[in-house]
Amino acid sequence: MGINSESDVSADLQIGPTTEGMVRIYISGDGIDLPLDFDPDEALEIAEELRGAAEVARGMSADAGKKGKSKPRR
Repeated sequence: MGINSESDVSADLQIGPTTEGMVRIYISGDGIDLPLDFDPDEALEIAEELRGAAEVARGMSADAGKKGKSKPRR
């Protein structure tokens, strides 16, 4: 399965600090129990990657909306 593959699998996502000073991304679902711990610098890098991906995705959805519109003729 790749990043563009759709799936019917659902999971819960929790993000928060641990008592050891790490940032945990916790994924749980049917047969899934996956805690991922990152030091604060790694967590900030992940946050930047998420923000960048969100901005690209937002641009893609805006471009998709523009494809159906034609420019007015003068």
